[in-house]
Amino acid sequence: MHQGLNEKSAPRETGALLSDNTTGTQGKKAAIPSHLYKLVNDLVEVDKRDSALLELSKKREDFPGLAPILWNSFGTIAALLQEIVSIYPLLSPARLTSELSNRCCNALALLQCVASHPDTRSAFLNAHIPLYLYPFLNTVYTYRQYEYLRLTSLGVIGALVKMDDSDVITFLLQTQIIPLCLRIMVLSRSQIR
Repeated sequence: MHQGLNEKSAPRETGALLSDNTTGTQGKKAAIPSHLYKLVNDLVEVDKRDSALLELSKKREDFPGLAPILWNSFGTIAALLQEIVSIYPLLSPARLTSELSNRCCNALALLQCVASHPDTRSAFLNAHIPLYLYPFLNTVYTYRQYEYLRLTSLGVIGALVKMDDSDVITFLLQTQIIPLCLRIMVLSRSQIR
């Protein structure tokens, strides 16, 4: 059995704080409810992962301190990457269902959370996680489920670029992101352009 977060390490909903620099939208420190820790632990259990992905992706913007929890929890990033790579065989020929696309997009949304957080961005980039998104950007199908994967993947890249970090720009320029983005502009519907 894996050693994830437990009740003793999870702050209580009554006001325990993740860190001093974790603030909410109104400048208040954001408490991390204990049920979010349980959802993060559920990501590593395959039979609980789908519902945990859905719930965490819905709540990710309400809890700015979620990104370090996701990054530092045992097996969590591996579970998110597993969701991503499990879709690769369905990219060509076109066999991706809307349900699987939504599930993968929820995993991508959590990665976007990690990519945009100042405490996890560098580690995210050093682990070369954006490269796992490139197969989604490289698809040529214009079906809705493929468009959503492209759009959500671009959201992760966009979260990195928004921070105006020279390391991010250098990393992206050394990869195939520019040709992929140009291709997307030519092939995709107007929403993604």
